[in-house]
Amino acid sequence: MRVVILSALLLLLNRDGLKAESTSSERTGNKLPNVIIILADDMGFDDVSFRGGREFLTPNIDALAYHGRILDRLYAPAMCTPSRGALLSGKYPIHTGTQHFVISNEEPWALSLNATLMPEIFRNAGYSTNLIGKWHLGFARPEYTPTHRGFDYHYGYWGGFIDYYQRRAQMPVQNYTMGYDFRRNMQLECADRGVYMTDLLTNEAERLIREQPGKQKPLFLMLGHLAPHTANLNEPLQAPEEELRKFAHIKDPNRRKYAGMVSRLDQSVGRIVSALTRSEQLENSIIIFYSDNGGPSVGLFANTGSNWPLRGQKNTPWEGGVRVAGAIWSPLLEGRGNLFTQPFYVGDFLPTLAHAAGIELPESLKLDGIDLWPQLAGSKDAAHVPREILHNLDDVWRVSSLMLGQWKYVNGTTSAGQYDNLLTYRELDDVDPRESRYVVEVRNSPVSKALADFDLQRLTQARINTLRRAARVRCGDFQRGCNALVEECLFDLSVDPCETNNLAYSKPHSDVLSALRDRIHQLRAGAVAPGNRPSVSYADPSLHKCTWDSFEVKPAGSGNTYLCSANYLLISNQIIAVRLECDYHGLPCGG
Repeated sequence: MRVVILSALLLLLNRDGLKAESTSSERTGNKLPNVIIILADDMGFDDVSFRGGREFLTPNIDALAYHGRILDRLYAPAMCTPSRGALLSGKYPIHTGTQHFVISNEEPWALSLNATLMPEIFRNAGYSTNLIGKWHLGFARPEYTPTHRGFDYHYGYWGGFIDYYQRRAQMPVQNYTMGYDFRRNMQLECADRGVYMTDLLTNEAERLIREQPGKQKPLFLMLGHLAPHTANLNEPLQAPEEELRKFAHIKDPNRRKYAGMVSRLDQSVGRIVSALTRSEQLENSIIIFYSDNGGPSVGLFANTGSNWPLRGQKNTPWEGGVRVAGAIWSPLLEGRGNLFTQPFYVGDFLPTLAHAAGIELPESLKLDGIDLWPQLAGSKDAAHVPREILHNLDDVWRVSSLMLGQWKYVNGTTSAGQYDNLLTYRELDDVDPRESRYVVEVRNSPVSKALADFDLQRLTQARINTLRRAARVRCGDFQRGCNALVEECLFDLSVDPCETNNLAYSKPHSDVLSALRDRIHQLRAGAVAPGNRPSVSYADPSLHKCTWDSFEVKPAGSGNTYLCSANYLLISNQIIAVRLECDYHGLPCGG
């Protein structure tokens, strides 16, 4: 019986020829549409005010969502590296070797070079491809870096995070010094030191947009923000003082800083849309905003991000780790001003955007993402496509999580289960003073002013309130919980989005449970080995003029070493007691 159920589910998923190949040639004015992806880093599911939160507002992001479509069921891998890898490759992490953990700066590995990435595909179709900000897919060798993986241009950092002002990063592991990490293409970039990172990256994106009309190529721009990811452990949360003053009503000082970081990020979205308007490119653009994974409320890299009312957080298999905030706008979308409730995986962006640009994708790519452009660009009443999404399949930590249609299966978890519950609640007393005029704030935002001319219907107070109510997640009554460390979990997300009722012991659901378990076994059989490699001592910035560099081609003992302090000892190419920071005086980007 379970084989029949599994076959039926997979048949539904593959009906109507839903493959990762597109032949459509839709255009805007016979032009290839610009594609702009604005990616937040570690932003909580509930940290956009279009979900109903009142602690701090995000009027520009909300306006993008209300004028466009709220990506209500957008899913991503629960960590930075696998999430970015899935976006750019259109593949599950198990097919690129990124399923276990992120790439730390001192580790000599990268996203599989066998994967053909989105920027390469769009560049071959005539696009100018640009990455501003974070990469985090490997840099131990030059061929791992952005301009060797399809981007014409990169302005930003290679690793997982940096300081918001000084652009330095120190990994939270022993015996590695602080290293500078910021480049323009392959060269260190030292200009404008001290400018707040969110502003710095937005400035560069604005410049690219401003100069784009003089080029004969459409624009592919990925703006990978640092915000609101934490910086180094000595000062993890950083926001400009003028932003902090806006949120004096928030009692928790860390949450107040986080609100300032998100506020500046929201302003960046407004500036990008305004730049497209000024350069008369808005009418020919697809704009996407989303977070790479759920917010880390507590623990490593905790930024106070809230995933309420979902359980779990970043690096967990629960909805709080994998269901993310997102929105899309384009004049190509027929159903603008509505929720898009179709389950959507970040790996779907590659075939979906390729369809929008009329790019044919060969079946040889073997994508896991599917083309959902007809549903996304169609009417608000477009029928759902049954969707399989593999959230986790990590045999190192013994975690598996799969969504198939309305069903979700979880077996095993991370961090000994300490982050598996609901970790945050809305602070009902910490209300943004602007909440009383929320509709006015949204309609007066730069994004709303720019997009209003394209509206299919006026953005009224009633429409805003209706969409805001519709975007709220409502949990069912708690019935039977699940401890994934010791038992299998099965949830019906159509009625239980907060994963409170484990159906694994329900006899009527036994065949569904078996079918999902079998599907996990099938996916495991096709998985590649994790690409993770142990940290290496010769990656230490002290050996590379206090920068994070492509250390596999500049190893210790090669004649390129540079010790930043006489207190370091180098014995048989092993660094001993390198706990001091580099002295940057006289070094590249020093001072």
